[in-house]
Formats: sequence, C-alpha cells, structure tokens
Amino acid sequence: MSSALNLKTTPFLLYLIIILTLSFLPPALLINPTAGSRSLLRAISGGSDQSDFAVDLNVTNFDQVFKDTPASYAIVEFFAHWCPACRNYKPQYEKVAKLFNGANAVHPGVILMTRVDCANKINTKLCDKFSVTHYPALYWGAPPKFVGGGWNGKNEKSEIRSIAVEDARTADRLLKWINTQLGSSYSLEDEKFENDHLLHSNVSDPAQIARAVYDVEEATSFAFDLIVEHKMIKPDTRATLIKFMQLMVAHHPSRRCRRGTADILVNFDDLYPSNKWLADKHEPDNSTGHGPLGKFDVCGKEVPRGYWMFCRGSKNETRGFSCGLWVLLHSLSVRVEDGESQMAFTTTCDFIHQFFICEECRQHFYDMCSRVSTPFSTTRDFVLWLWTSHNEVNTRLKKIEESQKTGDPKFPKTIWPTKHLCPSCYKDPNQNEESSSIDWDRDEVYKFITGYYGNMLVSLYKEKDKQHVLMKSSAVSEEVLQSTNALVVPAGAALAIAVASCLFGALACFWRSRQKNRKYFHKPQLLKIV
Repeated sequence: MSSALNLKTTPFLLYLIIILTLSFLPPALLINPTAGSRSLLRAISGGSDQSDFAVDLNVTNFDQVFKDTPASYAIVEFFAHWCPACRNYKPQYEKVAKLFNGANAVHPGVILMTRVDCANKINTKLCDKFSVTHYPALYWGAPPKFVGGGWNGKNEKSEIRSIAVEDARTADRLLKWINTQLGSSYSLEDEKFENDHLLHSNVSDPAQIARAVYDVEEATSFAFDLIVEHKMIKPDTRATLIKFMQLMVAHHPSRRCRRGTADILVNFDDLYPSNKWLADKHEPDNSTGHGPLGKFDVCGKEVPRGYWMFCRGSKNETRGFSCGLWVLLHSLSVRVEDGESQMAFTTTCDFIHQFFICEECRQHFYDMCSRVSTPFSTTRDFVLWLWTSHNEVNTRLKKIEESQKTGDPKFPKTIWPTKHLCPSCYKDPNQNEESSSIDWDRDEVYKFITGYYGNMLVSLYKEKDKQHVLMKSSAVSEEVLQSTNALVVPAGAALAIAVASCLFGALACFWRSRQKNRKYFHKPQLLKIV
C-alpha cells in the first residue's frame, strides 16, 4: 500500500519541485527561455524604462560600452535602487542625459551619460573599484579611462574625476559644472539643431574628421538597410554587391564593419543563391523589411546609433547619410593598392548606380563614371578622380540649393578642400576659393586627402587601441560571456536550480528502483499464468 502511495505521489513531488524552482527565476527566463545573456543581464539588473536617456550599465558591459562609444567624455552615476535620494535625483540626471544621449539628442557624441546600480550584487566589485562611499556618486572622464579603470580619491593625477555632490545636486548645477569643464554654453532649454554655433564645423577644424569614422559606420549600416528594405539584391545586382563587400572587407576604415561584412560574405551564397531558379525558389520573406540579412549586423551590434556626428547638419533633412557615404567612398579610395584602383573605381560606380536610391543622384554619378576613358593604374588616379567628382557634385548642388533655399546654412556646398584646411593645395594663395577654375597643386591635394581620410580619420580608433592594451586582465568581458553562451543568474536562483537538480535526481533513482522491484515481484505470477 505504501509503495503504491509513494509511486502515485512521486510525480506530484517532481511537479512541486519544478514549480518551486521556477519561482526563484527572473521573469525574463520565464517569458523567453531562449533569451541570450544580454536579455538575462538586463532582467537581473532590474530592467530599464524605455523613456530613460542615461544608459544602464553593469559589470558585464561596462568596459565594452566605453570602448565603443563615440562620445568624447562620459559621466557615470553610481547609485542604489533602494536609495530614496537616488530616486529623487534621477529626474535631474535624466534632464541632462536627454541633451546628450539617444537618437534625438540635442548634442550627440559629446558626453555619454551612464549609471550603475551598486545594489545589484554583480556590480559589487565594480563599485568597489571606484571607491563608492555614498549614493549617488558621479564620476567624469574620457571614456577610454573608464575601461578597466577605477578611482580611489588618493591619486591626484587620475584622469577620472569625482563630481562634488553640490556641483551635481540639480540638473542646472550639473550642466553648469559640465559647461565649466568644456568651456561650452549648453542649456537645458536647447532644442535639436537650434544652436548652430554649437555644431562642430568640418570647414574650420580639420581634427573633426576623426569623429567621422562613426558616421562611416552609420552610413554603411544605413546603406545596407536601404538595400534590404527595398529588395535590391537580385540576380543581376548581387555580383556588384559582392565586389563592394569584398572592397569593404579589405579596406573599410572600421574594424567592426570589416568583420561584419566578412560574416555576410561567408554566408551570402546561402542567403542569396546565384542560381536564378534557386533565388526564385528561396525568395526570402521580407514582410518584416529585414530579409535574410536581418540577423547580421554589418558594423556590429552598436550600429546604427541613430545620429550623425561629423556629418550632422543644422537641419534634420540636410547632410547625414549622403555626407557619410561620401566619407566612406573617400576612405576606401585612399586605402586601395595601385593594382586595385581600376577594380575599386568600377565597383564604386556600379554600386552607386545599382544601389543608391536617389535616381537623379545615381544617374549623375554614373555619367561622371562614363566620362572616364583611360583605366586607372594608380591609387592616386582613383583618389583624385573621386575628389574631382565630389567637387563637381557640390558645384551643381550649390546652384540648386541657393536658388531654392534648400541648403544647410551652417554647411553650404563649397569647393573642397578650403584654404583653411589645405593652403598648400592652392598654387596661387590669393586665388578666390569660389573661382570656377582653381589652379590646384594636385600633388598637395593627394597628400592632404590621403592623410585626411587615412590616418586622421581613424586616429580615435588608434587612441582607443592604445588604451585597450592597458586594460586589466581581470575585467569581465561581455564578449567572453557571449562566446561561452553562459547564462548569468542570481545566486538564489542558481542555488535553487542546484538543489532541485539533486532532489530531482534522487527521486528519479528512487522511482526507477521501485519500478524494477515492482516488475520482479510480479514475474512469478506471470509465469504461473502462462
């Protein structure tokens, strides 16, 4: 009787244990059991409100975010979610973060505003590294300085600074402190594109091209999105796209774009078969607008960011993608070898003609390509042709924009480079820049362009690479977590899972043994019946 009772109650006990185990798990696991480590980490850290502008960080993504940000400066707020003062301070911090963070930021790419919840146990060591003794605590510095870094208050030469409580108590005070550090005049009342004088001008400051590497990534991602959304990959266009991707894998100025493009190339034949019958048979379901390329990030998971930096216009509809695409083409041109110059030229012409969705623009570009009668044999030939073509486009658009008042008042179309950027490019120093027949020193122009779109463009990346070499080996990397496909769960949940596993195993063994005994007990009776 007792054996029968035990056997009947065993499934109930197993069911009870499973229910108790699940009760310890975070909601993200129950809603989406296949969620990746990033989703789990967000759930563990308490989730995030979509209306927040400050970026929530934890120990797993802290270093990676500061590696990848295009911002020149960063602020980290260390807080505890249970702290009443922190909850009251959040609206003040958000007012400032709204100016600098997100796709609709008034001043994007200047300051990355972040926060870390020290009440979350996985962040304990991270908060200890920054000697957090009160909440909220704010720290200021260049993003690379936070990578693998810390603060103890004793090192006077530290490039990470603590912001005094009184200087950050309200949004007005914090912004005043920021303006003091930067010599800026930001205001909480600033609106997007309102303060043209705050925009960085690539006409007067040649160093601004270093920020354009992020716009090259943005333009690359944007271009691929357009190609996929408009279903432009067809049997007669796929070869051109493959050649352009090969060009990007070899010469794109962004390492993560080279890596992402290579991933697409490896899988391209499976995604878009070359055989027309197979292509028709496997026509991708593009109802979502993403198609088979939707699972690939051509320039990494951080891109697109949703805003422009070097290519940002003073109006919503100016510059942006077209500027970023020109920078991409120039940056590719200066990186090809002499023997690749003709291939790079034809590939660029075909890519713009087949994939640039502005009909008039791509036709005009193709006309310029068609006028070239002699094949290019050197990088210099290709670089100078693209430069000449860009100036031809600017001259044409300038007349239209001036007559129709559609140009950007902050960035009017002009002949490039200006005297301010490259005085040696002009043979006659007194020649008017607006002249239709400038006497260029083409050797100096070539030297300037290769430096401008070459080393200067990637100078921020090189500086970050130097900082990354100094990272402490003990820093936790999100990429390592992803590569191992490990799930990070709270200690309580892990303990519950371990205990449940042991109990489940013991009960399973017990149940199997009872089943064996039961069969052995009835065996003689079966023999008698036979």
